[in-house]
Amino acid sequence: MANIQWYPGHMAKAKRELTEKLPLVDVVFELVDARIPNASRNPDVSEIIQNKPHVLVLMKADLANPGITDQWLKYYQSQNIEAVAFNGKSAKGIQKIIDAAKNVLEDDSAKREAKGLKPRAIRGVTVGIPNVGKSTLINRFAGKNVTQTGDRPGVTKAQQWVKYKKQLELLDMPGILWPKFEGHEQGEKLALTGAIKHTLYYVDDIAIYAINYLTKNYPGALATRYHFDKELEEELTAPDLILLITEKRGFFDDYERGSEMLLNEIRDGKLGRLSFETPKELSLENEETNN
Repeated sequence: MANIQWYPGHMAKAKRELTEKLPLVDVVFELVDARIPNASRNPDVSEIIQNKPHVLVLMKADLANPGITDQWLKYYQSQNIEAVAFNGKSAKGIQKIIDAAKNVLEDDSAKREAKGLKPRAIRGVTVGIPNVGKSTLINRFAGKNVTQTGDRPGVTKAQQWVKYKKQLELLDMPGILWPKFEGHEQGEKLALTGAIKHTLYYVDDIAIYAINYLTKNYPGALATRYHFDKELEEELTAPDLILLITEKRGFFDDYERGSEMLLNEIRDGKLGRLSFETPKELSLENEETNN
């Protein structure tokens, strides 16, 4: 399977713009995909924001396994990282995000009060990888569609400020990837969840990765969705399962079309609420790296 890499020129520009805007904000909202919270964290963000207060927002929580999302929230709490999960289909989680920002800004607010400065709206900036849901979050805070959204990377092109009930002023930034992924599996997870343009990977490679993960961690999900015997998930190889799913959907032997359909249905939540990494897996990876 070929390694996936993507770092066009506008990514370097977005990093530079973020660095320039940081002095204007109080807090950074780092948006990650709740289905792959670790794989979707840009390591460059920590380097750029350094000691700036920040909140980790697990986006697309409505598509992720809720039990595993709870595990991630507990994991981040153990790491002293302020983290909240957000369902982009409703605005119910907005106050949780604001409350989280107030928590990380508690010391700064106390200093402002001691200086006799009047309270003002929190100023924040959203950062994250492409297609993580930044525009969706901005629109929820605005209460209307002020920025374009889409289930593909690279939709947000320009910066804009949005105000929310005199509590928050939020700056949206384009998505930022980093120059090189640490391992091929990280690229596969990002491709699977739609963070990378489809022209930069082979869809059947990512479909095979998805099938292998699902048959191991969500047995029966494929069989239920595509109406075949569950035993076949164990008996058939991933390529054979792609061909079976392709045939079941009436695509005959067009396995590339079947692969693309499978990935789209996974991203849309049609196979259920799925997560593709856990804190336990991350701990094991760290242990292997250290040893």
